[in-house]
Amino acid sequence: MPVIESSLDTQSEAYAQNRQALLEAVAQFRAIEQQVLDTAESKREKFEKRGQLLPHERVARLLDPGSPFLTLMNLGGYKMHDDRDGTEAGGGVIAGIGYVSGVRCLVSASNSAIKGGTVTPSGLNKTLRLQRIALENKLPVVSLVESGGANLNYAAEVFVEGARTFANQARLSAAGIPQITVVHGNATAGGAYQPGLSDYVVMVRNRAKMFLAGPPLLKAATGEIASDEDLGGAEMHAGVAGTAEYIAENDADGIRHARDIVAKLGWQDSARDRRRGDWQPPRHDAQELLGIVPADTKTPYDVRELLARIADASDFLDFKNDWDAATVCGWISIEGQPVGVLGNNGPITPRGAAKAAQFIQLCDQTRRPLLFLHNTTGFLVGTDPEHNGVIKHGSKMIQAVANARVPKISILVGGSYGAGNYAMCGRGLDPRFIFAWPNSRVAVMGGQQAGTVLRIVAEAKQRANGLEPDEKVLDMLQQSTAQKLDAQSTALYGTARLWDDGIIDPRDTRKVLAYVLDICRQADDKQLHPNTFGVARF
Repeated sequence: MPVIESSLDTQSEAYAQNRQALLEAVAQFRAIEQQVLDTAESKREKFEKRGQLLPHERVARLLDPGSPFLTLMNLGGYKMHDDRDGTEAGGGVIAGIGYVSGVRCLVSASNSAIKGGTVTPSGLNKTLRLQRIALENKLPVVSLVESGGANLNYAAEVFVEGARTFANQARLSAAGIPQITVVHGNATAGGAYQPGLSDYVVMVRNRAKMFLAGPPLLKAATGEIASDEDLGGAEMHAGVAGTAEYIAENDADGIRHARDIVAKLGWQDSARDRRRGDWQPPRHDAQELLGIVPADTKTPYDVRELLARIADASDFLDFKNDWDAATVCGWISIEGQPVGVLGNNGPITPRGAAKAAQFIQLCDQTRRPLLFLHNTTGFLVGTDPEHNGVIKHGSKMIQAVANARVPKISILVGGSYGAGNYAMCGRGLDPRFIFAWPNSRVAVMGGQQAGTVLRIVAEAKQRANGLEPDEKVLDMLQQSTAQKLDAQSTALYGTARLWDDGIIDPRDTRKVLAYVLDICRQADDKQLHPNTFGVARF
């Protein structure tokens, strides 16, 4: 068994500095998550007066007690749109993957405690991503709805693309993936189609309202006067219109109905039923992951030190290391699940790209999922790499990544720059899941490099126009460019824009990977029973 022998010095000054930098980064994103919870918690009295649970309490009651719950895109929309200070991050949606009545489901809840759960462009894009995750991984969807609809400040940005959420719901149903929705409050106008397109609808009596036009708009448009309840209350939809299948007495009862529906789906979790118990944990402590990746992205380290702390028994079978050592490829297992790993110990060379492309094809041949651990400055540049076909071989690698049929999972553990981000299966190459460590960076290039490039270009342009270069102007251009790119490459900046599925604590990497690999394996095992149009009410 090829066990990784760690050479990490946990007593060194470099280790201590790396560890401290990562701990501070973890504390920063955890503090932001807590601020969002505190903002919602400040509305508790308002919800309790209405006899309602807070959105995060609804999610907690829906999930099986003590079961794992992987939150997704917690900080989507951070400091974007109406989120001025980061306390309203999340895109108006609480979401993740967890167990409901023993069945692994994708769970989504309107965060109605923050701006009424209204939908911003970030919230729309988050919902689209969640629907893709549900479809790719064959996960039943449980939605807890109470939303004021589109945030009218961004209506033009939400309206046209918002139709995709409805189209996706129809396709999920047609694919054979059940969708259960509990309506806890308002679901108005376009928001009414979300439960309407679900396969099962539960409405809370005297609280839930669904209509295309509320009483004020109805009066303005037609002159008709109607109450909320007569127009779109739970009793009307269950007993008259037939839009709802169940009436609940309160939030908790609505969630009970949802759990009962999931329990009766007959949705067997084959991956969970076949747990593999013969694996051994890593030989090295996960806490040590904090001190491995240097705070300075220019400082090299060996990605095998990470693998030694996430692989079963720290067992790693290297692939073709003597031919190229900068791109590390090989096989590990995580909780008994075999995985092909690609990591970076330097820029991607022509040989490294060719090696990676071959390795990806080998994993695809034997249906082994692929794990990409990003820490790359990109492809090696220069005369020698160009003569050796870096474009040709890099294209082969990207082609292999794009066309591999096995699940692909990416973890941003350091820098992910330029076309290296593409070759290592960044967001644009559609990994099944992608998560980021809080120290990671994603950009076309480093800020300092970008500033230098623009300075050289500007100076050459001045000389071409017969001007003497203005050093002060060039200095300002270089510095401002570097600052801008550095600010736009942080993990918080990227997760706000949904470039990943969430920031994770490095110490949780193995747990997250084991969970999502199990999700992927369950999806591969699951046989769906699609139909043509999805389930419809008549």
